[in-house]
Amino acid sequence: MSTARTPVRTPVRTPRIRRPGRLAAEAGALLLAAAVAFPLYWMVLSAFKPAGEVQSTEPVPWTLHPSLDAFRRVFQQQDFGRYFLNSLFVAGVVVIASALIAFLAATAVTRFRFRFRTTLMIMFLVAQMVPVEALTIPLFFLMRDVGDAVPGIGLNTLGSLILPHLAFSLPFAIWMLRGFVRAVPEALEEAAYLDGASRARFLWQILFPLVFPGLVATSVFSFISTWNDFLFAKSFIISATENSTLPMALLVFFKPDENDWGGIMAASTVMTLPVLVFFVLVQRRLVSGLGGAVKD
Repeated sequence: MSTARTPVRTPVRTPRIRRPGRLAAEAGALLLAAAVAFPLYWMVLSAFKPAGEVQSTEPVPWTLHPSLDAFRRVFQQQDFGRYFLNSLFVAGVVVIASALIAFLAATAVTRFRFRFRTTLMIMFLVAQMVPVEALTIPLFFLMRDVGDAVPGIGLNTLGSLILPHLAFSLPFAIWMLRGFVRAVPEALEEAAYLDGASRARFLWQILFPLVFPGLVATSVFSFISTWNDFLFAKSFIISATENSTLPMALLVFFKPDENDWGGIMAASTVMTLPVLVFFVLVQRRLVSGLGGAVKD
């Protein structure tokens, strides 16, 4: 006997039709991304343009004669490398210190019950609402008085840049990490204690890896605000130019008679590179950290 085989019909895939609303949303997102990226493109383009094209009264969004003269003027500037290392040192210290302090503080306000805990969190929130410009003059006098009492962290030192940025980074970092610490179930902590783990071991070997994506997310904001700082660097570094940071190097290209826009754009491009490298290194942790913050 022969059995007839039933032919197998392959499903026919119909082309996916996108809704007009989704197409409009995607087009709007592309336009918004182009509007955000255009200033960066123009900065890099101006850095590679010859001086004649940069100063032209009829600028065009391209160049047929790219040049590295602006970058040569930037790197030939005196103490540019020192300014770069100063910025890297200040940003690195602020990122590491704020992450560790915020982690311990967020654990304390989340896991422990003590008086004025709510008041303390409200003070952290209020501190974020005060404009930095309104506190610059009081901080100037504070750094001057602290420098008289404790040498090494007063005016004209890198400590005068580290302390204010650390103070402004902590409230946001504590608020953000508080949600990550709260998301870790207390049953996990109790199980660790039953297995013989001390509080310090649970803190650094269990809790710290779990909230590490949140630490990366807060570190990105701390790094950007510290790296791009100009106000504190201009206010607190008065005479010790060897302790200036990279944004101060831009002032060399601003001249009374004519500004060197090619040098300004080239120096700004060099300043942007460490931020891009930092983003590339932590992008995976950053996405998971921001996703966890939104979920909480």
